[in-house]
Amino acid sequence: MILWIKLSKNGKLLPLVFFALRKGLKKILSHDEISMTCRRLILILLSFLLFPFFQASGDTTPESNLSLEKNKAQPTAPAHFTDPTTGMEFVWVPGGCFRMGDTFGDGRGDEKPVHEVCVDGFWMGKTEVTQSQWQGIMGNNPSNFNKGDSYPVEEVSWNDVQNFIRKLNSSNNRTFRLPTEAEWEFAARSGGQQEKYAGTSSESDLGDYTWYRNNSRGLFMTNGTRPVGQKRPNGGGLYDMNGNVWEWCSDWYDYDYYQRSPRNNPQGPPSGETHVGRGGSWSYNAIYQRLSLRGRFDPDYLNYDLGFRLVSSGP
Repeated sequence: MILWIKLSKNGKLLPLVFFALRKGLKKILSHDEISMTCRRLILILLSFLLFPFFQASGDTTPESNLSLEKNKAQPTAPAHFTDPTTGMEFVWVPGGCFRMGDTFGDGRGDEKPVHEVCVDGFWMGKTEVTQSQWQGIMGNNPSNFNKGDSYPVEEVSWNDVQNFIRKLNSSNNRTFRLPTEAEWEFAARSGGQQEKYAGTSSESDLGDYTWYRNNSRGLFMTNGTRPVGQKRPNGGGLYDMNGNVWEWCSDWYDYDYYQRSPRNNPQGPPSGETHVGRGGSWSYNAIYQRLSLRGRFDPDYLNYDLGFRLVSSGP
């Protein structure tokens, strides 16, 4: 009776099987030549034989729930951290796969073909590197718009940035570098989302997220950069991924690179003449703010709308 109650709570098939066995055994055990003692022994033996099977069938915890519990138990990276040397804030960008390139169909030839790219998780600078952070490492401020500590540093070439990174790494127990082009676009798209701009796909909302030509340049405006972090962040908690200043990436530029880019953690071509810049700037209109747009600049080129943000090895 106890076994029958257990089985009746765990499904329909097992009670039917048990009923058939019980009915057959009843016929066998009803013969006169089988003593009552033998009948009891047979029933006890049958119970011992079938008990492990019944016990296993009684486990009703779904496998997916078990997997979920295991995942919950996994340690996770903190959402952000601040580097004590520079005061730079970094945001954790969980890795994943996304469609990289001209997903909206209005891009240039070097943004095609659209291709799947997967990147590992990484720590991205919450904002562009500021003038005070640059000055704290390099001892100077090359910026044209030298208006305050929280403004993004500009007038820095790719080679200048490499010198900054070398000095920063030598005085820090963490490792810093420029993001790859794939990491930059993945982070700008709020973790690989289908977004035209950082945080939105609507040009009418672009001014909420971005300093660009419409709100940073004109006869009745103060032309130039703005302090970092004043606009709305994208879905990943990153500020100014569009506009304010172009941002250097680590990759060499190649017009046809997307045709042969590897799927996992692409690093760009092994050599080239120019380096990739992403994100547009305060002096460009909306079409240059598209996340798939690929800028390119000589390693020694510098301008008042070209800066950078960093990737860190972690807290």
